Amino acid sequence: MKLNLSVTRKQRAFIDAREDEVLFGGAAGGGKSYGQVVDALLFALRYPKSKQLILRRTYAELDKSLIRVALALYPREIFTLNSSSHTGRFKNGSCIDFGYCAQENDVYQYQSAEYDVIRFDELTHFTRMQYLYLLSRVRGANDFPKQIKSSTNPGGIGHSWVKERFVDPAPSGEPFLDERGSGRIFIPAYLDDNHFLNAKDPDYRRRLESLPDRERRALLHGDWNIFEGQYFTEFSAKEHVIEPFPIPDSWRKYRTIDYGLDRLAVLWIAISDEGVSYVYREFCESGLPISAAARAILDNTPEGEEIYATLAPPDLWSRSQETGKTKASLFLENGVNFTRTSNDRECGWLAIKELLRDTGKGIRLKIFRNCQEIIRTLPALCIDRLRPTDCATEPHEITHAPDALRGYAIFHTRPSEPKDVTARVRWSEDMWEDYLTADEAGRKYLKTKYGEPM
Repeated sequence: MKLNLSVTRKQRAFIDAREDEVLFGGAAGGGKSYGQVVDALLFALRYPKSKQLILRRTYAELDKSLIRVALALYPREIFTLNSSSHTGRFKNGSCIDFGYCAQENDVYQYQSAEYDVIRFDELTHFTRMQYLYLLSRVRGANDFPKQIKSSTNPGGIGHSWVKERFVDPAPSGEPFLDERGSGRIFIPAYLDDNHFLNAKDPDYRRRLESLPDRERRALLHGDWNIFEGQYFTEFSAKEHVIEPFPIPDSWRKYRTIDYGLDRLAVLWIAISDEGVSYVYREFCESGLPISAAARAILDNTPEGEEIYATLAPPDLWSRSQETGKTKASLFLENGVNFTRTSNDRECGWLAIKELLRDTGKGIRLKIFRNCQEIIRTLPALCIDRLRPTDCATEPHEITHAPDALRGYAIFHTRPSEPKDVTARVRWSEDMWEDYLTADEAGRKYLKTKYGEPM
């Protein structure tokens, strides 16, 4: 059978790419999804009895894009799709599974699967964990090429790790080897590359040009330095990241943490006489029990460095059903005393935004260049789709250092109008609970914040 297929130059480069991992991405309208479907068809015909998996994050996205394109393109004489299993089969024995992973753990449904090629459409909608797990499903006792081939626009919960894995290591279009010797390549896609779309819908460019600046840069120009859905658009490496300098002894210093066995994140922050907060040190490590985490916090604090307070979220004061003790009390037994900060996510994120923006008196948050995790993860946070005033909790691995900063920001931020701290106020039960679990510095702060209790 003769196929009448037309592809662009960039789609051809994607189809011809033989690297272990291939990313075809950038601007909207570059023909990425069509390139995936054509490439899958050609692979299935070239390698009889081959197995491929094409993924989107949700079934609705899958059905409205890749499945529809495939049904319109693939000849019915050689291809049939089972609508219940979402498996397409070719007469030569090849098959394509159309799958989705709505929840992060949905990848485990492929635990025993084997594929010659796995294809992610809109890769930045997936987490790093999902991608790395499915990387292990590319295997098989045959001589067929084994690849992961992905397509995407900038933006989404996976923007940061995708950019780090494909875009940053080498110039666009140039193959490179990762630390294990596997080949990767990023093939950029732009609207101008897709002459088919430009000819059939010449107004598409005008519609993209009418988008707000951030979305226009991401979707029209394929700009990976800014993306749709980014929460902290105020962050700028040029404005907020600085070279380290000796912190004066007179500046008040804080430690602020986010703790779980999956990740300990600690930030050291000093406040200048002008009220600028400087993140001057960080420590981030996974797999530390409380005793080891406390030791790491102390070991990374130089002897003689005076810390005004070590801030921690309220969940560390929840009692364990097994021991009846709180994590905070276990840290105290290991030499680290916490001051409880608020866990109000939305107010905390807004407090960070206030520190990042220039209010006319200068920016009030600076980060030393050696604090690479908070520099990497803070701008990578996305807006939560269901609660636009909150940050998304996926991918979870990038949330720890920002959560630590959030605890500091909401503790540090003062009301714009000073309160009369001599006035007596009827405190709520929550206010009293915060006060009773705080250390001396924390209690002094809470009286400043709430007013003297009645």
